[in-house]
Amino acid sequence: MNGSPAKEPLLSSKEDELGCLKKTSLLISSARWIIKGAILIIFIAWATFIFLYPLEAVSDWSRKWSNVTAGSLFGHTGSTFLLFGVPILIIAFLAIAYLIISGEEEFPEFKKKVSKIPRFSLWTFPVLVDGPFGVVSAAEMIGILLFSLYIIWAVSVFTMRNYDLLSSFESQGFPSKDKLALMLELTGLRFGLIGQMCLAFLFLPVARGSVLLRYIHIPFEHATRYHVWLGHLTMLLFTLHGLFYVVGWKMQGRLAEELRQWRNIGISNFPGVISLLAGLLMWVTSLPGVRRWNFELFFYTHQLYVVFVVFLAMHVGDFLFSMAAAGIFLFMLDRFLRFCQSRRTVDILSATCFPCGTVELVLSKPANLQYNALGWVFLQVRDLSWLQWHPFSVSSSPLDGKHHLAVLIKVLGGWTNKLKEHILSISKDGPDKQQRLQPQSRISASVEGPYGHESPYHLTYENLILVAGGIGISPFLAILSDVLHHIKEGKPCLPKNILIVWAVKKSDELPLFQTVDMESICPFFSEALNLEVQTYVTRESEPPLEEGEIYEPPNFCAFHHSKKSGMSVLVGTGSIIWPGMYVIVSTIGLAVLVGLLNVFYINPFNITCWWYKGLLLVACMIASVLLFGGLVIVLWHLRDRQTSVEEQTKDAGKIGSVQQNGHATHKNVGQEKYVSSILYGQRPDFGEIFGSISESWGSVDIGVIVCGPSTLQTSVARECRTKNLKRRKNEPIFHFNSHSFDL
Repeated sequence: MNGSPAKEPLLSSKEDELGCLKKTSLLISSARWIIKGAILIIFIAWATFIFLYPLEAVSDWSRKWSNVTAGSLFGHTGSTFLLFGVPILIIAFLAIAYLIISGEEEFPEFKKKVSKIPRFSLWTFPVLVDGPFGVVSAAEMIGILLFSLYIIWAVSVFTMRNYDLLSSFESQGFPSKDKLALMLELTGLRFGLIGQMCLAFLFLPVARGSVLLRYIHIPFEHATRYHVWLGHLTMLLFTLHGLFYVVGWKMQGRLAEELRQWRNIGISNFPGVISLLAGLLMWVTSLPGVRRWNFELFFYTHQLYVVFVVFLAMHVGDFLFSMAAAGIFLFMLDRFLRFCQSRRTVDILSATCFPCGTVELVLSKPANLQYNALGWVFLQVRDLSWLQWHPFSVSSSPLDGKHHLAVLIKVLGGWTNKLKEHILSISKDGPDKQQRLQPQSRISASVEGPYGHESPYHLTYENLILVAGGIGISPFLAILSDVLHHIKEGKPCLPKNILIVWAVKKSDELPLFQTVDMESICPFFSEALNLEVQTYVTRESEPPLEEGEIYEPPNFCAFHHSKKSGMSVLVGTGSIIWPGMYVIVSTIGLAVLVGLLNVFYINPFNITCWWYKGLLLVACMIASVLLFGGLVIVLWHLRDRQTSVEEQTKDAGKIGSVQQNGHATHKNVGQEKYVSSILYGQRPDFGEIFGSISESWGSVDIGVIVCGPSTLQTSVARECRTKNLKRRKNEPIFHFNSHSFDL
């Protein structure tokens, strides 16, 4: 009798706790849907306003709105910024709230029921596989069409308005030559205005750690191509803008006078000339042929974006510049954050030089730095160059260890050759055997990142096909390790079938796959995972030896550090609270600085000079990032340092084990518990491979991830498209994803 009452409170407590969890989950889910709905409504309203702005009624309403609110604290600039810029910032704030709420649940997408019926996705269905845009998904194609429609619409509406305006001048008896010149100038004005609209989007994709990109789950390596497309379009519009004005002025015989004109009231032409020249230089050197011929020329001339933006603000003045200021401001925030992160020197714990000409670097990191497999980092080794930064895919899983992160680097160009030579030159015993460096020897690097997907999308497919070309196997090693760790630790993980298709030129690259010791990570992985590896050695017709493949030990170098310095947590896919505070506080700071500037300087001294006010607006944007954003970064850094000290104390001795044992995986795997085949003198036949998979896996969703040259991506994307278009009821749907970075 005494036992029964004792059990009742326990049962009630569990039921109450379960009910509380359900209510909390429902509350979080509801909040997420409300925020997503609000973001969608604001974006549609903002995009609709921009789309309809060429109409005379809408632009007149905008002008009246600006005049009515001109007497407010922020004047015409604030009115224009409220219409064109504030919606983007509000969306960013809501995105921060959404990411914070989503962070309460670990991988919320795993809690969705896995559909037994395969479904198409606009983002993973390749529509175009050839042409100037590369592989284009259905969602990207819709975006391209919408932008094209906007340009055609805006040019058409503005042209009709120009003709209406010109007809009014004809009634006043204007000479035909003057009418043509006026028409050219009006057309140039319209192209410049459309270019301003495109400029509002141009800088958003290259804000690598942007909360907007994190919200829509687009990693920066994908977003950079959107920046490329927008850059070509924007510079084409600005070039036409300048060209029409130049021809019109030339017809009137006042070209030299107008180009030197620097007005205080109205548009200043000379700053516009400087801005356009800087933009043209960036545009020409970013063309694919020039970029491949001399990447450094492209990279260094692209830093002229500072000149382009500053002189553009002086060219159009503050209130016109505010049309595109929000996107530029978010880029400034990201750029300053990356600058602060890259100031820290990161220790390289070890380096391995493989015989195939690949270097593996293991970087020190704090335990609280979060990232996902399929991440990227930018590296700078100051012993080699103070200016060059190079992107590399992370080859380790975040579960491989708390205190280290690994990257694989193919030795191809001048910088990578210098890196390998530098590693070998400081060794004690020379490059002919496994090396251990002297205690005072060390190599350090500066790091930006890691960047990548906000969530591990590779874990959300039950069936995966990973297609790699050469060093493109690097991110798939991270995926494989990540899946094995999740299986071992019982964490959410959907992959059940994985096929790896790897094409290499020579067999000396094969040992790279052995950097993942599957047996030591998860001895029983074959019970939960059906893994098959197909390797194609394209430039060798047969194995090097009749008995089998040659394994030559890599050169392993461990670096000793008295005090290890890990990378900063200021950038990456980790905490959202501090990045959110950084964005919000900096934005509030911008409003405060602009308000104070108007109250204590512009209004009392009756400052009306357009170019000067444009320069002051840029100065306020920079100052808000440095002062208000800098304060948050200082507090963030102090908190990070305190956390790192606590973790180092708690995990004393664990970091050192990375050097000693972290690369025991560089050996041959004795017992393979997966299907593996090596084919010499052949290239993968994706029609045959995908056809075989269709028969064996049946009607399922298959995630296809490709990392390799553009020709490989095109081949795989074409096969995915073909199979999906000809799909029968009992066949799978192939979801194309690429993981290749090209600036």
